Amino acid sequence: MAEAAIAGALGDYGLIALGAGIAMGLGALGTAWAQSAIGSSGMGLIAEKPEEFTKVLICLALPETLVILGFVVAFFLLGKIPAIPAVA
Repeated sequence: MAEAAIAGALGDYGLIALGAGIAMGLGALGTAWAQSAIGSSGMGLIAEKPEEFTKVLICLALPETLVILGFVVAFFLLGKIPAIPAVA
């Protein structure tokens, strides 16, 4: 009986955990997609103009904010899940 009550109470928290996983996963995929495009064009630019290296490096670092934002959202979402009580 107690196990059924706990399972029912934790049902909504499973969706919170799923949302946290999606926030991290999609943030990482978006960053990878952006960095692949920026990296390939940036290498072409550096091959022609080596003095533009700093600008390319900054442009490569900007998409990382997506992963950081996804991590922050996941952290806050996971903070909403209570500790699971012990079942005797």
